[in-house]
Amino acid sequence: MARPENLSPSASDRMVDRAFRALLWCALRLPYRLRVPVAGWVISRLVAPLAGYSRRVRENLALVCPDLSKAEVRRLVRAVPDNVGRTTIELYSGKDFVDRIRDLPLTGPGAAALEAAHAAGRPVILATGHFGNYDVARGALVARGYSVGGLYKPMANPLFNEHYVAAISKIGKPLFPRGPRGLSDMVRFLKSGGMLGIVMDQRMIRGIPATFFGIRALTATSAADLALKYGADLIPIYGIRRPDGLNFDIHVENPIPHSNAATMTQAVNDNLEALVRQHMEQWFWIHRRWK
Repeated sequence: MARPENLSPSASDRMVDRAFRALLWCALRLPYRLRVPVAGWVISRLVAPLAGYSRRVRENLALVCPDLSKAEVRRLVRAVPDNVGRTTIELYSGKDFVDRIRDLPLTGPGAAALEAAHAAGRPVILATGHFGNYDVARGALVARGYSVGGLYKPMANPLFNEHYVAAISKIGKPLFPRGPRGLSDMVRFLKSGGMLGIVMDQRMIRGIPATFFGIRALTATSAADLALKYGADLIPIYGIRRPDGLNFDIHVENPIPHSNAATMTQAVNDNLEALVRQHMEQWFWIHRRWK
């Protein structure tokens, strides 16, 4: 839950932030090709067991994929936080990260529709999830001249939030915080023909009871609501990590047909679920998605 903005950082906030900054400083001293796998190893082998991530991955898998073999569960308990670590250091790598992704081609059945919307200056909602690296598509599109903004949820730790927003701003701007503070700027941007990236797979208390992996999962309808209200295409897009652990494919799905917010939101959930089933290690199974 986000901390009210008028509260000062707690002692715990300061301790966590200092530890993260120390790890970040060390990682950024390494060449990019080493820094990414090293960050994955540190999060997977050291942080995940201590922070309870390993337990949460097991619990989520037991809930929605109870038939997975023990060997596959063990693999995912290591592979999921490894992807989290890689993604985190990539987001903090600024130009190194953008230079690696800027020329990636758009692939998938919706690539032509996205390119056509860009050429026509039409607004687009780019729906994605905490999968692969969720900022690959935004960074690559901004680098090639697309007008793409990002909607983000401010973090509970204000110290962490400050440097996180600074880091993702280097990948591309504008950025809009969830809530009243960013709403008016975001609407103006979208109405001007901008594209807005929204990460949709977090539990939202005021969301609708859509399903994800067949289990009730509260999901925000904001992406569908904006698409319907402002006549924007709703296009799922993902940065899929390649087997080498360093490079990506940008996969664009067909636009979700306009109907109603609940139907469109469920379609996005179904789309993400299908992709996660193909690359189980690339989704953020650490989320309390079904709480």
